[in-house]
Amino acid sequence: MKMKGQRVLMFVDDVFEDMELLYPYYRLIEEGAEVVVAGPEAGAVYKGKHGYPFRSTAAIADQQAGDFDLLVIAGGFAPDKLRRDPKVLELTREIFEAGKIVAHICHAGWIPISAKIMDGFTCTATPGIKDDLENAGATWVDEEVVVDRNQISSRKPDDLPAFCRAIIEQATR
Repeated sequence: MKMKGQRVLMFVDDVFEDMELLYPYYRLIEEGAEVVVAGPEAGAVYKGKHGYPFRSTAAIADQQAGDFDLLVIAGGFAPDKLRRDPKVLELTREIFEAGKIVAHICHAGWIPISAKIMDGFTCTATPGIKDDLENAGATWVDEEVVVDRNQISSRKPDDLPAFCRAIIEQATR
């Protein structure tokens, strides 16, 4: 229970990458963290890219960055919708600016790009958003996990074990 007492924020919306939400969600709970999965509406059911449903535990609009120790963002196509919500960008930016961990996998990098926190960072993601990351000032590398200061990134569901190990290791330093 390495993360006992820590609060983690995750975002959810339709077409999230099922494994990239569920694997970290349960893995961080297993380590003792309290994980809040906020969607556009509290208690709404969102469908993953592969059809798995997930009920949000809170509304994005009701969250405050200061209530969380870190942010973990799942990929899929939900991040493209979520990054249009000013509150999602505000939470991401405030958690980042407080020096707390912002972890993103696959297409989730779209949210930190839109929050304007990628400039000068080395990261990874699906090659599909490589150009977006580089245009935002990041250096993209093809590695299973990259830790650069308070950002952790991974490419795809196959990288989830390394992604979660890095989150737990960094969150418990």
